[in-house]
This record gives sequence, C-alpha cells and structure tokens, in this order.
Amino acid sequence: MPSLFTNPNNEESQCLTPEINQSRRYSFSRDKSVVSGLLSDSDAAGARNNGMGPSSSSSVSLVGAAPGNINSEYGSYQQDATGEKKSIYGMIESEQADYEQFDHRSLPRKGLDKLLKRKRYFARKVFLDGTTLPHKSFPKNVVRNQKYSFIFFLPQVLWEQFKYFFNLYFLIVALSQFFPPLQVGYLFTYVAPLVFVLSITITKEAIDDLKRWRRDVKANSQRYTRLTVDGSERVPSSKISVGDLIVIEADERVPADCILMRTTEKSGASFIRTDQLDGETDWKLRRAVKLTQELPSNHSLFDIHAAVFAERPHKAIYDFIGKLTKYDAAGQDVEHIESLSLEQTLWANTVVASGTVVGLVIYTGKETRAVLNASSPRSKMGKLDQELNNLSKILFALMFLLSLLLVACKKFQGSWLITLFRFTLLFSSIIPISMRVNLDMGKTAYSFFIMRDKKIPGTVVRNSSIPEELGRIDYLFSDKTGTLTQNDMIFRKLNLGSSYFELTEHDESTLKELREITEEAFAQEEGQIDTATKHIRDMLLSLALCHNVTPSSSSADDAVKEYQASSPDEIALVKFAESVGLVLEDRTMNNITLKTPQGNLLVFDVLIMFPFTSESKRMGIVVRERDHPENIFYFIKGADTMMSKLVKPSDWLDEECDNLAREGLRTLVFGSKRMSTEIFEEFKMEYETAKSKVVDRSQHIEETRLRWEKGLDLLGVTGVEDKLQEDVQGSLENLKNAGIKLWMLTGDKVETGICIARSARLISRNQPMYKLIVDDETQLLEQLTEYAGQNDDYLALVIDGNTLNMCIQKPFQKLFMKEVVKSACVVCCRCSPTQKAQIVKLVKKYTKKQTAAIGDGGNDVNMINSADVGLGIVGKEGKQASMASDFSITQFKHCTRLILWHGRNSYKRSARLSQFIFHRGVIISIIQAVFSAIYFFAAIPVFTGMLLVGYSTFYTMIPVFSLILDEDVKDDIVFTYPELYKDLQKGRALNFRTFMTWIWKAVFQGGIMMLLAIALFEQKIIRIQSITFSALIMTELLMVCLEVSRFKIWMLLSVVLSMVIYIASIFLLPEYFDFTFVFSFDFWWKTVVLVLACNIPIYFFSFIIKTLNPPNWKKLTRGNHGPMKERIMRWIRGRL
Repeated sequence: MPSLFTNPNNEESQCLTPEINQSRRYSFSRDKSVVSGLLSDSDAAGARNNGMGPSSSSSVSLVGAAPGNINSEYGSYQQDATGEKKSIYGMIESEQADYEQFDHRSLPRKGLDKLLKRKRYFARKVFLDGTTLPHKSFPKNVVRNQKYSFIFFLPQVLWEQFKYFFNLYFLIVALSQFFPPLQVGYLFTYVAPLVFVLSITITKEAIDDLKRWRRDVKANSQRYTRLTVDGSERVPSSKISVGDLIVIEADERVPADCILMRTTEKSGASFIRTDQLDGETDWKLRRAVKLTQELPSNHSLFDIHAAVFAERPHKAIYDFIGKLTKYDAAGQDVEHIESLSLEQTLWANTVVASGTVVGLVIYTGKETRAVLNASSPRSKMGKLDQELNNLSKILFALMFLLSLLLVACKKFQGSWLITLFRFTLLFSSIIPISMRVNLDMGKTAYSFFIMRDKKIPGTVVRNSSIPEELGRIDYLFSDKTGTLTQNDMIFRKLNLGSSYFELTEHDESTLKELREITEEAFAQEEGQIDTATKHIRDMLLSLALCHNVTPSSSSADDAVKEYQASSPDEIALVKFAESVGLVLEDRTMNNITLKTPQGNLLVFDVLIMFPFTSESKRMGIVVRERDHPENIFYFIKGADTMMSKLVKPSDWLDEECDNLAREGLRTLVFGSKRMSTEIFEEFKMEYETAKSKVVDRSQHIEETRLRWEKGLDLLGVTGVEDKLQEDVQGSLENLKNAGIKLWMLTGDKVETGICIARSARLISRNQPMYKLIVDDETQLLEQLTEYAGQNDDYLALVIDGNTLNMCIQKPFQKLFMKEVVKSACVVCCRCSPTQKAQIVKLVKKYTKKQTAAIGDGGNDVNMINSADVGLGIVGKEGKQASMASDFSITQFKHCTRLILWHGRNSYKRSARLSQFIFHRGVIISIIQAVFSAIYFFAAIPVFTGMLLVGYSTFYTMIPVFSLILDEDVKDDIVFTYPELYKDLQKGRALNFRTFMTWIWKAVFQGGIMMLLAIALFEQKIIRIQSITFSALIMTELLMVCLEVSRFKIWMLLSVVLSMVIYIASIFLLPEYFDFTFVFSFDFWWKTVVLVLACNIPIYFFSFIIKTLNPPNWKKLTRGNHGPMKERIMRWIRGRL
C-alpha cells in the first residue's frame, strides 16, 4: 500500500500511518518532525518542549489524496461528509490530546530521569496484533517482592544494620580489638556478641526474602494461553507483554492489567474477585467490549483493524479512561469508536470468577495497578523504642564521662587518648547489644499471646514491632458503618409522601398490607390503575431495578436465592422488594427479569446504567419494558443532599430525611422520569458523545446527566437500619473510662451520626453537646470563639465535613486543634477518607500523643495507616482495612481486650525487660570501674573471655527474658477498673525517674559487690574474679525473683536452669575458677554475704516505698487484702 502521508521537509521520512504487512503488524515512522506535525497546537508545543524539534515549519501534505483534504499549520486532516476533521490514525482533531500523554522526552531527558530514578508513566495505543504506539519497551511482566538482590544481599543487609549509630558503635568496638594498643580482652569477647546478633538478623532476613522469592517464582511461572495469528501458545506469566491477547480461565489469576475483549458468558459480562487487590469480598461485574464480544470467535480479533488507547498508568484502581477505535480494511478511516471504562478492565491479581475471558494486555509489571498500589512493608517505630533510644544516649554519655573521670584521676598520664578509648571499650557493656534482640523476641512473644487468646478469636498481628504501643493510646478514631455497626442492613421504613410504612421484627401486619398493595399494583395493566397505585408501582420498580445486584440460586436449594452486590444496602432493598412480592428473577448485562406476585415475568432491557460513585452520590439506570417498548424509565436513587436538587420541589422530603437520620437510619431518596423514544435517543446521543471523551470524561458525563435529571418525579424515601455491633456500648464505656478520647468519623448525615453516637453511648445521655456547623469563615470564627469559651472537658463536639474542611486550613487550624483535642469525644459527619487521614495526622502533630484508628472498609485504609496503631476489622466491606492494619480483629468489642489487657501487659513487660537489661549492663560496668580505680586506674578487664560472653547470654538471658510472662494484675481487675489504663498513658512504667532508679540500684550493687569482694578475700585476682562473678550472677537471678509481680513456674524453672548452667561452667572453665576454692565453705558463706548486702537494702527500700505509695490497682482493691495487712501497714507508718 502506498504511503498516505509524507513530510516534504524530510525526504527520508517514512510513512507514519499504519501500514499492513503480511504478518498483519503495523509499522510507524519514528521521524520526530513528522510526529510533531500530527499533533494539535498544544501537542506540538509540548513536543518542542520535550526536545522533538520544531514543528511549525513542518507541514504534512497528503499524497494522492481525494478532495476534501485539509492542510493546516500543524498537520493534515481529512474531512468527512459531516464536516468533522479526522487526523492521522483516525483520531478526530478534538482528541489529539491523547498524544499529549505519550512519551515525547528527548534522549538526554530520558537518561537524566533514569539516573535520578524518577518514575515516568505514559499513555499507549495498543493494536490487536500486538503493535504499540509509541514504539518502546514496556516493563517486563514479572512479580518481584524481594527486598534484596542475590548479589548484593549481604552488603544491603549490613547497610540496613550499620546505618544506625549504636549498631555502628558496636562494630567500631569490635574492630578496635584488632589493634594491639586498644585490646582490653579477648577478641572473641567483643566480636562474638556482634556476630551473634548479626547472624540472627541476617538469617531472619534471608529466610523472609527466600519466601518472597519462592512466591515470586510461583507467580511468574504460572502459564497462560496467548493467542497468535497462527493459533495459540502456552507462555509463563513473565513472558507476557503489552499487546498480547491472553486467555484466562475461571478461577485463574489475571497476570497483567487487561481490557476484557471477550467472554464465554452469553450475557457478555463476567464476574471477578478483587479481594487480593482492594480487599473487597463482593464479586465485581466486568463487561466485555461490545464490538469484540460480537465477533464469531477469539481468532476473529486478528481479522479486524482496531486499537485500544489506554491512559497513562496510575494508582487509582477504580478509575480508567480509554477507548477502542476500529479502522477500515486499509487502516485509514475510523469506522467505530467505543469508550472504555473501569467496567471493561481486568486488573492484575484479580481472579476470574465466572466464564473464560480474553484480555488485551495494556499494562505489565511495575505499571500494573497492583504494583503501583503496593508498598514496602511498613516500618513503624513505637514510642517505647524512641524512649529507649534516648535513654541509650544518656548511657553513652555516662560511659564516656566515667571513662574520662578515670583518665582524669590518672592525671592524663602517657597516651591518655588510648587509655580513654580502652576504658570506653571496657564500659561498652553499659549499652547492651542484646537489648534489640531481647525486645524483638519479646514483641514476637506478645504477638503470639495475642493471636492465641481464645477470648478474641480470629485476631491477627500483622505488625509485630509495636504491640506495646497498644498500652499507650490516648486517642481512638473509629469509623461507624461496619465498625460500630454490623453493616447488616434491614429495611425499616418507606415513605411515599402520601403513605408511610414501618416494618418491625415482630409485627407482620405492615408487610402483609404491602403485599396486598403490590399484588393490586401489578394485577392490572399500567393504564388501568389510578395515580396513587401507579406511584406505588413505580417506587417498587425502582427498588427492584435500580441497583447492581445479581441473583444466584443456592446450590443446596434452588428455591433459595442469594444475592451478590458491592453494597449491603442494595441487597436490603432488593430483599424488601422480594418480601412484598416483586422478585428479582434474573439479571444479565442487557436485561433484568422480575417476577410479579401473580407469577408473571417482566423483562426490562437495560439501555444505560450509571454506577454509584462518591462524587456523584447517586446511581441511575435507564430501562425499557420489553412488552411495552414505549415505556422507557429513568430511575435514580441517591443521597438526599444530591437528590433534593434534582427532584421536583417537595414540602416533606427534607423533614422526613431528618427524621429518619435522627433515628439512626440510612436514607435513600428515589426519583424517576419517563422518556419517549425520541427524547431517549437525544439523551443517548449526548451521553455517547460525553463518554467518548478521553480528557475530563467524568466531568462531561456528569454535566450531561445533570441537564437531563432536573425535574425528577419524587417517588419516595427509604430508611435502612444498620444494627450496632455486639457489646459495642460496653466497649466504648470501658475505653472512655480508661481515659481514651474517642472520635467517630463517618460519611453519614449529622443527624444519623448523632443518633448512632448516642445509641452506642459514645455520647452519654446527659453529656452536653456542641454543634460546629457553619457555611462561611465568618461564622466559623464566631463559633470557634464561642466553643473555646465553653471550658468544659466533658463536652462532646459534632462537626460536619464542610466545616471540618475549613477548620483544618491554615487560618483556623491552630485554634481549632487547640480546642478540639480537649473534647471528651468528637463526631465528624460527612467526612471523606482524605479528611479522616488528615484529622489523625493533625491530632498527632498537635498533641504528640499516641493515636489508634479502627475501620473495616477500603475508605478507612488511609486513616488506619496514618495512626500510630492501626486496627482493622474483617467485615462485610471486605479485608482491605484488615490487610492494611497492624492488628486485625473480627469485632469491635475485641479492641477493648486488645488495648486494656494485651496493651497493658506488652507495655509493662517491655518496660521492665528493657530496664532490667540496662541494669545488667550498668552493674558490670560499675564493678569494672571500681576494680580499675582500686588497681591504680589500670584499663584491665576484671572479667574476660567466656565469662563476659556468658554473662548476658547463658547465665542471665533466660530468667531476664522470662519477665515477658509477668502480669502485675489479673484481667478481671483490668476490666473492673479500666481507669488503671491512665497510668500507662502517662508512661510511668518507663520514664527518666524509673530509669535513674534502676541506674542507682546498679551503681549501689556494683560498688558494694566489688568493695566487699576485695575486703573479704585474699589479693588473688582469680579469687576476686570468681567470687565477684558468682555474686553478680546470683544477684541478677535474685533480682528477677524479687521484681516479678506474680511468680510463675516457668520463671522458677528459668532461674534453676541458669544456676545449673553456671555451676556446670565451673567444671568446664577451670581457667576462670579456682576449683578447690569455689567448693570450699569459705567461698560460699562470703558469696552469700555479698549477695545479701547487695539486695537486702534494695528490697527494704522498695518495700517501704510500695507500702507507703502502693500501685493504683492495690489502692482500688485494698479491701480484698484482709485486716492483717492493714495493721502491718499502719504499724510501719507509725514507726516511720
């Protein structure tokens, strides 16, 4: 075929239009000047800015063209009989904006983007034979979730560890021992602990990454059928590329982002499961492209000349804009254009639930929606970890000052810098390297305890690094629907304006009356019934037709119908229609079949359908009754805020919606419009024009709808009840008593939010409430000032989304946040998902306190991720919130036990464990300091080799780690007195005061131990070493026994086991122990004296303090301890 377009300014340019060769593959010129000549004015400017060269001087002329061809400054167009200008590739001039999304970057720009790792995404045009425009290599379709590469695994892991100061500090300490002047002991002593910790970390990372690699290999090796001109072939998922036509069987994973071209389902639609993509458990309906679905076979796809334009890849899984263009046999003129939307997409990682489908691959690998929305494993650093990090800095300063003091006492003699460094190395155990390992193991254990708790079944810990943060929560942000409520919708009220119906659980009279009315409405032809009956008939038809529900028969009983829908609201409406006699019998892509009370079937052809979106706040459907083609109905249902603008004026609508909202019911307003065939065709033409737009398609469709939806007939209002979750009232009451401030963030109306808040006891019956609802900034400032003057911490605040949006802007943000955080509880209504996340971030910013967020739907994910602790409920809205959370639960009431019980234990145990480890490191350093001071400030280690290594591992690790089993109170006391949680919020288990208390204990015990050892024993270093180390081990084991709140058998066994290991080491390590001396009576009685001297004063003062100032839980339960203890306590107070 001759070239249709050439560039006179470039004789070497090739044909730019599609040219069909024997393999039916299209070829395009890469000549930049020609390409720029094909773009619209804005496109040409964009091309010049991207280094594609000038275009204004490069006009494209038509060679051998028929009359009607038009040359313009920016390109050549063909004008058809309608006067519409068509450019090359068959695109009309107004849609040349498609090409603005193509990759027009120059080679230097591409190189710079690659060097700076800047991700750029561009649109593409994919022909059915696999050719793409522009010509470029798209990402490989490989799944890669590995964190490390095989070659650089070790360097990457080491970098992750040593980029932190303290890990780097331990590395420097270990490396310093390779230099003789700095050696203070055996190399093994300093290298072994570091190697041990690194080995655990590297092994854990290697195992986790190996699991990821195996999952990737399995996913990349899954084989699919790829259609070709010559037939078909089986290829692995990793070999699939953009432009391939892939056959996907039922229950198979979709390997890449595709357009649904064909399906074996007669209706032309297939269901997919998206739970692995968005967490939603309901099946989603996807419709095949109408043009390709009507082809006789799959291989007929290669017999037509068509291309799919796909917008640039982005993260939004619920949005897609594209179109399919069919050309004539010459590949020149456009014969058909069909718009593509989300309904024609198959995103990667979804699963085909019904039928066998053929998909055209448009995005692969890193450009798929699944990968773009994937995030690396979240790494949250808890408040406890931050506090320990700060305390470790204090210990580092203490270690340096202690070293400097000893050097100063030596009057900086000789190579004092080397001596200073040697002392620093000797005291390096002050900062215990085992801290991180012990805490991580403890967190793993806490997570295990949570998941094994039979009182909260189904709980899953998805982030094991922050279980102790459950014990520090100050603010809890909660969704309403599905979180505080069951998301189990029950139809309760129907208001038709002239008549009103209320359904109750135990009263069947209303339902019986409605059945009689329905039977009467459908017993006669429409023209034979009166206006009132006709109104009821239209309302029931809107309930049964305006939805996305698909019926299916139960496998056990074909008479029992089950329904699939994306919203439980819709199922409740369809079930209500069924209960009064109008049954949804069948549904396909093109028609809906209803069964009347008389058993007759009414078939309606679906002409146009507008799905519900959060932006439009309504859903619409245009249907034609098959037996009466003149009856074309346009049914619409939606939120009252939107529908009140569309329906004819009504004197009862607003009042009724407010009444239903005050009762806590979810309201929907129904409207309709009847169309003649002529009016519908006019509407359809405008809609198709808007739908064919690529740029701002949604806006064009919305404008078209609004023009035709004005003046709807108001049919009625429905009220659907969403029941409260089990024991949600008691749970909220306990959380409030625990000092946690509760916020309810919901998208419902203000009246509905207040009603649910009161029924759930989020707002108490007599609790004062302030409504902050304004229309402009002047009113906002006045109300904020009035609200700030309330000075009532018991006050509850109610605010709507519009007011909240103004409040979180800069002029009012500081004042608003200063006052709102004081409220006992806050109810935010008409709140968007973005606002939910914003308010959580602002509370964190202004209060610096711990926040938690709980939700059950995909719209709660941002809020959950923004909080310090995310709680997800596995509910009817799917698993997306659960998968994104740190802790997944099955009911709201479980969060009470999770926070008050497991949060308390995890925080108290981690605080006690960390301080005990600090104590263990400081006491041995003090012993070393006293030893060096007595022996002329010599930088000589008192403990070396296996003694130093075994001290924090074999001899003391098990008993100290057994503290993770400790419980200061029983769970019944925690739930009887939830106020005990307030102590945890103040951080009293671990703060500077408790930290210094443990440091002083270590200083006293270490000093007394070393001084008495030298005083009681002969001046033989091996005897001083053995007696001091023996006393040190016994002191640590005794401290564990004295510090635990409730002794358990496992703790006793750990102490006994550690003592057995220590006695065994006396035989195994003769170089550290004088065997004869150790088993003498003199050794043991003096060792006992040392241990008692170190511990009795500590225990005595602790007993006095706890007696005079007992813990709050003891104060609350003091009456249970009996009169004897009271008399003892009064006697002690009297003597003091």
